[in-house]
Amino acid sequence: MVVKAKTNSDFDDSDVDISLSHRVNAVKLSKTLSICDHATALLQAGVPVIRLFFGESDFDTPGAIAEAGMNAIREGYTRYTPNAGTLELRQAICHKLKEENGITYSPDQIVVSNGAKQSIVQAVLAVCSPGDEVIIPAPFYVSYPEMARLAHATPVILPSHISSNFLLDSKLLEANLTERSRLLILCSPCNPTGSVYSKKLLEEIAQIVAKHPRLLVLSDENYEHIIYAPATHTSFASLPGMWDRTLIVNGLSKTFAMTGWRLGYIAGPKHFVAACEKIQSQFTSGASSISQKAGVAALGLGYAGGEAVSTMVKAFRERRDFLVESFREMDGVKICEPQGGFYVFLDFSSYYGREAEGFGVIENSDSLCRYLLDKGLVQNDTCIRISFAESLTTLKTAVERIKKALIPLSSSALV
Repeated sequence: MVVKAKTNSDFDDSDVDISLSHRVNAVKLSKTLSICDHATALLQAGVPVIRLFFGESDFDTPGAIAEAGMNAIREGYTRYTPNAGTLELRQAICHKLKEENGITYSPDQIVVSNGAKQSIVQAVLAVCSPGDEVIIPAPFYVSYPEMARLAHATPVILPSHISSNFLLDSKLLEANLTERSRLLILCSPCNPTGSVYSKKLLEEIAQIVAKHPRLLVLSDENYEHIIYAPATHTSFASLPGMWDRTLIVNGLSKTFAMTGWRLGYIAGPKHFVAACEKIQSQFTSGASSISQKAGVAALGLGYAGGEAVSTMVKAFRERRDFLVESFREMDGVKICEPQGGFYVFLDFSSYYGREAEGFGVIENSDSLCRYLLDKGLVQNDTCIRISFAESLTTLKTAVERIKKALIPLSSSALV
């Protein structure tokens, strides 16, 4: 598309081609953004919206970690680091993976990035070619399919159901694998459902993966330490025969309340990890030197983050229990009790098709979110994922607003 472009220079107007690449045009903009924009507009207008879409803990970064970052600044540790990350941090990651996950890696099999999200997209770009298929169990983190499209790969979505705690059915997986299947993305504990894959189910999946020589597994383990007993975490790479097939992605944002520090990493066979490092060298280069010093301190807090993390997890569990009990008491709401993470995943489908006065028909999860935002002043995303990373007091207020907002829908007729 060519248009006349107005400029502030002394030159004459010129024709400018404003068309975008096919790659960008293939990527969808998340519906979440439109709801976020709506919430922001309400906030700016002075409306007391409670925002429950954030995947961000309300806790501050533990003091020892913050102090390590500040010391890095004071000591002048503010220059570029190696592209793959400092040796100190990569060694700390190797120690963590060995001690906590039972997996052995060397520092040259680790690449540190500016958050786990960067690690994931680099892995997808590194291993997927045009025409390849990326297998994504639903519900899923909203960026997974778009990352596949950026690599000119095809996302293949495998549905699940609340009756099975939204876990992938291994038989469904086997039925949908083809010679084009290149990457299976597993997230446990899962964002957005909070479901945790048992070792038994992962072993079933591993047996299927072993039958397909081209198929790799990207194991997103960002929430591994935000987990509620009796659930336990199993790293996919620790299963027999899966080390060579698995790329582990993890980060420090969720476990250590370090979202703003932007620090994640990938671990895997050197051949694949080196490809991720090559991509990163042309994108961002190494992660922040200051954040990496803080990361070393975080991994030095003890097994699974020590007392600092266990204190946060205890609070998350209390909030989870409150929300689960509260939503189970609401008519027409189904809930999958999360075993990990800090989200509840709610099924409000019994309200779809009902008409709300002054709003219109509740057609799907998107319109229900908008209705709750307008009437209940509660913001969440299109998956009806509600974060309990906010304080218990805030969550109690939010639940009361949701209850009040749903009352008119309960009595309205289906359209």
